[in-house]
Amino acid sequence: MANARARALGHTDGFVKILAHQETDRILGGHIIGPRAGDLIAEIAMAMEFGSSSEDVARTCHAHPTLSEVVKEAALAVDGRALNI
Repeated sequence: MANARARALGHTDGFVKILAHQETDRILGGHIIGPRAGDLIAEIAMAMEFGSSSEDVARTCHAHPTLSEVVKEAALAVDGRALNI
């Protein structure tokens, strides 16, 4: 609901959740529910392949307004720092 692109498209139902190791912050997986989930999962899959942390994803620039911003929000939420939720 907080994503500007989703609001513009009229598709505000859904969420992204990133699961990360409690001690190392390494991304273990993710859940994406909603329209365009298949497009958004690629970023999380790539981060897992390269052993990225949620902090790595959170620090990556995500263009605005795009749906991919929800992945950054989910990465920030791992540490309780989400900006728009």
